[in-house]
Amino acid sequence: MSREEDAPDTDDTPDTGGATYELQDVFEQLDELEGTVTSSEERREVRRTRRMLERVPGSGRIKKYTSRDVAEGFVGGIIFSLPLLVEDGVFEIAEWFTEFSVGPLPLFLAINVLFIVTLASGLLYYTDIRDVQMRRLFGFIPKRLTAILVISLLVAFLTMLMWGRLHEEDPTTLEQFARVTVIWAAAALGATLGDILPGESKGQDLAELIGDLGDGDGNPEGSS
Repeated sequence: MSREEDAPDTDDTPDTGGATYELQDVFEQLDELEGTVTSSEERREVRRTRRMLERVPGSGRIKKYTSRDVAEGFVGGIIFSLPLLVEDGVFEIAEWFTEFSVGPLPLFLAINVLFIVTLASGLLYYTDIRDVQMRRLFGFIPKRLTAILVISLLVAFLTMLMWGRLHEEDPTTLEQFARVTVIWAAAALGATLGDILPGESKGQDLAELIGDLGDGDGNPEGSS
């Protein structure tokens, strides 16, 4: 009998069938696992494992939302919205939004708001710019998306108010809101890009500062 035949098989490497795995595959498996476990202790263990993997160099996933992300989103929203503040075309677009209605509903105004939400969520979760984990408030509201939309809306409203563009030509309340949404579209784009382009920011996660307020038990999702 040959020496090779006498030697015991000491290879403990699990058989993967020749498949290769990346960290993203592991994250997706952990996301699915968290959605299936029932006890709080098991969910904590899954989240602890995910946090350990996120510290691995090259993981590339954005999970934390810090005060620096808030500042980056604010600055991005300002940069993208400022050029539009001096344009009178904003008034014309807002007037068109309020005039084209189906019954009591200003259709194009509603579509514009949906467009803003879709644009921000698409950039965050469904493009390959960054791998952003979706964390939900109360189980169904995306935390990061909500923060970006609120920040950019505040940027649009406050800059319009401060620069005297909100009350010029004595608009109705609906027309004022329509003007804000025009600027909001640009501010939301800038806030989203300002948040995700630099990658994950250093610092403590704001969710941890408030004790993971409203963290849902549903399955958090990353970008596809």
